[in-house]
Amino acid sequence: MHNIKQCVLKTITKQWILTLLIIILCIFVILSALLPPYILGLIVDTLSTSSQLSFSIIVIYFLSLVANKVSISARDSVLVIFGQKISHTLRSAMMEHYTTTTAQLLSKQESGEVVSRFISDVDQIEQLFSAGIISLFADTLQMLSILYVIFQKTKGLFFILSITLPCVFFYTRHVQKHMLKAEKQNRQAIAEANAFIPETIHNILTIHNLNKQAYMEDKYTTLINKSYTAISQTNFYDAIYSPTIQIIDAITIAIVMALSATRDPLVLSFFGMQAGTAVTILNYIVQIFAPIENIGMEIQTIQSAIACVQRINTFLQTPQETKIISTQIAQTNHIITVNNISFAYNKEYILQNTSLTIDKGEHVTLVGRTGAGKSTLFKLILGLYTPQTGSIQVCGQDPFTISPQQRRSIFGYVEQKFHPVIGTIRDQITLYDTMISDEQVNQALALTGLLQTVQFFPNKLDTLCSKELFSQGQWQNLSIARAIVCDPPILMFDEITADLDAEYEKHILETLQHISKNKTILSISHRQNEKSTRIIRVQGNRISNEKRA
Repeated sequence: MHNIKQCVLKTITKQWILTLLIIILCIFVILSALLPPYILGLIVDTLSTSSQLSFSIIVIYFLSLVANKVSISARDSVLVIFGQKISHTLRSAMMEHYTTTTAQLLSKQESGEVVSRFISDVDQIEQLFSAGIISLFADTLQMLSILYVIFQKTKGLFFILSITLPCVFFYTRHVQKHMLKAEKQNRQAIAEANAFIPETIHNILTIHNLNKQAYMEDKYTTLINKSYTAISQTNFYDAIYSPTIQIIDAITIAIVMALSATRDPLVLSFFGMQAGTAVTILNYIVQIFAPIENIGMEIQTIQSAIACVQRINTFLQTPQETKIISTQIAQTNHIITVNNISFAYNKEYILQNTSLTIDKGEHVTLVGRTGAGKSTLFKLILGLYTPQTGSIQVCGQDPFTISPQQRRSIFGYVEQKFHPVIGTIRDQITLYDTMISDEQVNQALALTGLLQTVQFFPNKLDTLCSKELFSQGQWQNLSIARAIVCDPPILMFDEITADLDAEYEKHILETLQHISKNKTILSISHRQNEKSTRIIRVQGNRISNEKRA
């Protein structure tokens, strides 16, 4: 189980050269920031005493300015690269966790919220490292260095800053707390809006038929207003922070200049300084308040990232599948055995004390009303869910413990709708599994009647898939080819002809008849026209069998 701290430490360890370079550049930025004001003070003191100014000191002054700007630019560039490395490690850890999260939890995840975590939240955390926390740490070290120099030059100014800076710090903390609260509210609102959009698109025809456009618009407006309100609070604090810091900066400079201009010997002992020293100190004061102002400008990024860190860490703490993988596949007549299982969603039982056996070579159809538990039983047999009580055996072992490598060689699963992946026709069937040969792919296409169509394309198996490439029935045949490419002994069909017209349905049924020889077939259907050897009526805690002639 990962968390963001572990991902960061992993990146630092793996990218140790990059980490060392960041440290060196941060130190160089601090040193190069101290040098120009000091040299400028020497130049002013030299001119004020009518002494001849050396050309070399002018060159050194400008070179020190260039060195400071170059080092800042180099540091920021390296920080961007480091932030990208962090985001890569974090996304990899999140994907690893996501793919091993239990199916029960995955079914509760909103797609929009998942996308928001992987994209928006991780991007914000990348900003935390590329333009946030490390720069903030470097600015803090720079302020401490300047304070030390000021203490050596004028103890009076150091005393004033010792009073002023803590006030600025507590003011900054006050702003941070309010901005963090607003950012959490904004992130939650964005996640809800991201989940709402695909849900609306998916149900757009129903919304139009029921004339619920106004309701959906109002609901979406409510989500947007929640985000807008949170952003407004964040922008308010962001807007007032920088001017406040600038005003404090100006007041501090005015007080120091006024006190240094007095003729009181006691005051001059604390604030008196030469012209060159005054120039140096003024530059240092600006350098002290500039990082604090930068903190205010970066507070929104930092607080937003902290909110994202909390959201991602919560996701990374969700339970994962704990499997003891078995590699032994037993040969048994009862290829599927369901023994007295019970399964519930949120304490509401869908299946109770359900038992079932399916022999090798049987063609079994599950029928029953919507919500009776047919699809749930499918997922339990596939090992996607685990029952609360009872046990399931597929080929003599718990399907939940079947390794990913073995799963496709045991199960061929076809859903009601084909779910394409990005890539070629070959990729649709192999799902990027390089162990599956082109010969196996072509054989699966031939069994489903698609080989001739695919051979007609100029790039054949390398043809990139698009929505217009196949008809609805051909897409479903492609789904069947995906299921049978590894020649599994068990084929499972979930209402695969429900969305097809009579002509397409006829072609699909012919395909099924062609590929079902020597296979165990388990299908879900609301109609009973398939040539099944057995019909099983599923109704929660009751299963009844009807033998076909």
